Order: sequence, then C-alpha cells, then structure tokens
Amino acid sequence: MASYHLSVKTIKRSAGRSATAAAAYRSASVIACDREGRMHDYTAKRGVEACFILAPVDAPEWAQDRAALWNAAEARETRSNSVTAREWELALPSEISDAARIGIARSFAAQLVERYGVAADVAIHAPHREGDQRNHHAHILTTTRVLSAEGLTDKTRVLDAASTGGPEIEAMRGYWAELQNHALELAGQEERVDHRSLEVQREEALSLGDVLKAEELDREPELKLGPAANAIERREQLAAEAEGRDYEPLTQRGARVHAVRQAKAMFAEMRERLELARDAWAEAREEGRGHVSAGLAALRAAAGRQAKELDPDEVKQRLARIAGRDLGEEHDHKPGQGGRDTRSRLADVLGKTRAEDQEREKARQKEREQELDEERRRQHQVELERQRELDRNLGWEL
Repeated sequence: MASYHLSVKTIKRSAGRSATAAAAYRSASVIACDREGRMHDYTAKRGVEACFILAPVDAPEWAQDRAALWNAAEARETRSNSVTAREWELALPSEISDAARIGIARSFAAQLVERYGVAADVAIHAPHREGDQRNHHAHILTTTRVLSAEGLTDKTRVLDAASTGGPEIEAMRGYWAELQNHALELAGQEERVDHRSLEVQREEALSLGDVLKAEELDREPELKLGPAANAIERREQLAAEAEGRDYEPLTQRGARVHAVRQAKAMFAEMRERLELARDAWAEAREEGRGHVSAGLAALRAAAGRQAKELDPDEVKQRLARIAGRDLGEEHDHKPGQGGRDTRSRLADVLGKTRAEDQEREKARQKEREQELDEERRRQHQVELERQRELDRNLGWEL
C-alpha cells in the first residue's frame, strides 16, 4: 500500500555533522573534507541505486563535482553552529518501476532547484536486505545558499524564517504528493497518497458525508520504526511465516505500527464490502425487487454466506440503522411518511441512481486514459533515447 513520507532536516555543525560526510554517505562515495582535514569513505556501502546532481543553469561547472560542491558549501560557512546543508528525505512508491522512482525524484529535485536556486544532490536508495522490501527512498541534499555563476551567494532565508518556512515546505509536500499520484496512475495503480494531516483529511471526509472514511482516518499517524526495530520485526515476520503462526510484534513501536496497519486493512475490507452492498442493492432495485429483498441481497453480498441465514427482523434492524433510523424510537411522522423517509435515506447510503455520476466518471476516465497513453508514449521515447545513449557510450551502437 502506497504511503506518504517527506521530512526535512538540516546538517548542523553544532551537532558534529558536515555536508561532506552526509553527501559521501548518501552517495556511497569518497570525499576528502578540506575543513575537517579528513577522508569520508563510504564506498563499501550498498543499496545506492542512482545518484546525480542538479544545479541552476548558470551554475559553475564545478557544481557537478560532488566533492567540490560540498567542500564549497562547508567553506562558505564560518560559524561553529552553521547549517551547511538541508536534507529532503522522500519515501518512493514500491508499486512503480525503478525508472519511474528515479524520474519522480529527479522532478522533485528539479523543482527545488528552480524554486530556491540551490544545488540538489540526489541519492536513490533500495530497501535494506533485512528491512521492509517496500522501503524505497531518496535523500536529496540541497545547499543552504543560492548557487549562481559567482558561486554560493545568499542564504535561502525563505526556508529558514518561521513565517515562510512552514508554508514553503507544505507547498513542496503537496507537489511531492502530486508527483507520486501521477506516477501511480501511469503505472495503473489505484492507490493514492495524501500529504495532508489525518485530521484535515478526516474533516473533509465528514464534510462529504463519507463516515467510513472519516472513521478510517480517526487514528494516530503511523510511526517510523527505525533501522534496529525494523530489522527485529522483519526477522520475526519471516520466522512466523516459516513456522506457520501469526506474527506478533516484539517491540513497542512495532506493535503500534502493526495495530495501525491492521486498522487500515480492516477499513479497506469494510469499504470493499460496502461497495459490494451498494452494487447489489442497486442491481436488485433495478430488477424491481422490494426494499427488504434488496437489503437482503446487499447484506449477502457484503457478508458472503453468513448473510443467508439472517433473520428478516434482524435485516430490518440493520437496514434501519443504515438509514439512520431507530425502529424502537417514537416518531411523529404523518401516516405513510416514515417508510418514504427510510427509503430515501437508504437510497442515499446504498446508492440511489448514479447515472449522471457514472456518465461524468466515464468522461473523466476517457480523458485520463488519453492523457496516460500520451504520457506512456513520451516515456517510452525517452527510455529509447536513454538506451541509445547508453549503447553509444558502451560502443554497442550498430
């Protein structure tokens, strides 16, 4: 299941960190730090699938040299508590291809370069062999100063100031969600991500009358396990699978994450059952069947064989609850109005007539398919050109 993650951190000297060490580690390369007088060698690190540097069009040529870029960033700052780099950490969808993951990471980095005038050093990391195999992610280190033809100049205060930093990061969070969702759509995936807080998403669901979605979002955010806990839980999952037993988390964080994921799965199943019930209700009504008979069909579709043995009185009770009406409660409806009120609310919940919505959705779907076809053709052409360039570099071109 696709999940959203974007965090922004700073590389601070006061914490004993340097931009040169951070860049070397994330790219699995070696950088000699002029300021520290030491060598940062991480060439033994595994799992770096791609790394590249993006810079403004007028940036000096040395900006494409990782060691030169980050040594310049270190040299430009003089205080002992200086921030020498900013890191954007992104979770990449496991549902799309390696090329697509690199593509959206490049697009995000390009937006950072264009928006703030900085250099961006991108490293794409594969999941750790002992961790969650869906944990594809990217690290993007950006300079804290604008990079121009004259070198590193003014600080990017728009990201530092309390009044503007938050809104700027929120805007980039939204852009990252758009990139992921577009890539998921191109890959034919139904999953989508949302960068907004669970509270904001829940309020929107309630305003749209989607009570089930609101209940699904009424939970705490999923925690990040961290490398150590992730490795422990991964080993326990594999052991449980091999021994044919249920997986039980071993760490406190693992238990909280597992509970959240179980809740997500439960609500996903509930939503699927509700859709089945709505479709069964609509089909039964189109066949001319009564409300109770249609309700039975809906419950059977949602619950499977269990619903076949439901007592008719229990069916009526369930239908009344769905409609928001308590049968044991006194009402002052006029004769004949109560049934009509129940039917109208039932129709709202289970789907009355959605012909207009279906037509609009068909039109939107056709438009999306046309856009996707065009995008796939463009990506195919880009991939062909990239392969031809690779063949030329390797001397394989015929």
